[in-house]
Amino acid sequence: MAKPIVTARILRRLLNSGVYVRAERLLARMHPADLGPLFADLSPDETRTVIDLLFRQRRAAETLMELPPELLPQVFDAVTDTRLAEMLGRLEIDDRLELVDAIPEERLGEVIAKLPPHARDELRKAELYPARSAGRVMTTSFIALDEKMTAQEAIDSIRAADEGDGSILYLYVIDEVRRLRGVVPIRRLVSAPPDSRCGDLSVEVPVSVQPEADQEEVARVVARYDLLAVPVTDVDGTMLGLITVDDVIDVITEEATEDIYHLAGLSEEDRVFTTAGLAIRKRLPWMVLNLGAVFSLAAVVGLFQSAIEQTVALAFFLPVVAGMGGNGGIQSLTVITRGIALGEIEFSTGLRAMAKEIAVGLAIGSVCGLLSAGAAYLWHGSVVLGLVLFAAMVVTLMVASLLGAAVPLALKAIRQDPALGAGVIVTTLTDAVAFVAFLGTATLLLDRI
Repeated sequence: MAKPIVTARILRRLLNSGVYVRAERLLARMHPADLGPLFADLSPDETRTVIDLLFRQRRAAETLMELPPELLPQVFDAVTDTRLAEMLGRLEIDDRLELVDAIPEERLGEVIAKLPPHARDELRKAELYPARSAGRVMTTSFIALDEKMTAQEAIDSIRAADEGDGSILYLYVIDEVRRLRGVVPIRRLVSAPPDSRCGDLSVEVPVSVQPEADQEEVARVVARYDLLAVPVTDVDGTMLGLITVDDVIDVITEEATEDIYHLAGLSEEDRVFTTAGLAIRKRLPWMVLNLGAVFSLAAVVGLFQSAIEQTVALAFFLPVVAGMGGNGGIQSLTVITRGIALGEIEFSTGLRAMAKEIAVGLAIGSVCGLLSAGAAYLWHGSVVLGLVLFAAMVVTLMVASLLGAAVPLALKAIRQDPALGAGVIVTTLTDAVAFVAFLGTATLLLDRI
């Protein structure tokens, strides 16, 4: 398959030359996932032409789902409300919901009004569920077999079913009121006697989720039980839909992106193809906050100005202690935040996790402190400076490890995202501890250094 960068250049040349037949053939050879990056290099007119060509191949809706979120406005601007509604109508309800959230508010009403009635009704029902919930990411297209159905009848119904994507992950067994009773392995179904009842062939479903469940919890369930799909049921056990592994992968990617961005003080809207203006608006507040934190740390250093003036070596080793503390804090923060995200740590087990991180900080601080003390002695010939550096390194790394564990647990306890702002908090506090531990101890022993 051609590389997207090379293909974008070739595609533009074909479009500008009016050779649309060859352009259509080029697009036909590409997977929808590889078409996404092309749109970043296309003008609005070229985007409109490409969408028209994809419409002829009935691939426009599928391609739309593969686009990075920041490129969707460019495509939306290039198509009419009618065509956009037609694309949305071809998607499963979970994919349709995702794109509807990206449509500008001033166009949303017109686009929804042009949807087919059944698609509009599905959308209205799905929007009743909370954002980022299982009900928002589930698909209502699945194979359900009546428990009284025979194996042969079940096979005949599967053959007659209109499954556009051709994927059948599990065969779910329901009763007369659509309550979930079990799941039939496909191998068991096709090898069973034709008159066997589906209810007798089914096995217990290991787990199901309710539509109000958080999508991140659904991802944990799928990972914990090694499932390809998880059924969504209401409080009475009625089967409402299905969350497949491809949707779970999207959820995991989305949640991981959110956590990484929060740790770095970034907004989820700040992506590769986001405009420079939007990126500036999203990043500037965090950078101003960081600037304030840096000035506060500078004020801490200023308290020990006289000590630094008398012993210039302190200024050399100060960033060493602060840098090691910052690294240690971020390591602990990353481990604990991951554990919280995967459901491995609850607040009740947080004390044990913090104790472990403190022990790790003590051990690493002792080793690094000894190495730093040896370097200080070889460089400046001062045993006292080496001891100061050793003590500061041990204290800093212990406190950094404690903060890296405690801050995300505290944020979780007050129902805040553990990744939100934790990096800034941990880094600032760790640097402050490093400055006070190193310069404070040095000030007390200044006459002996």
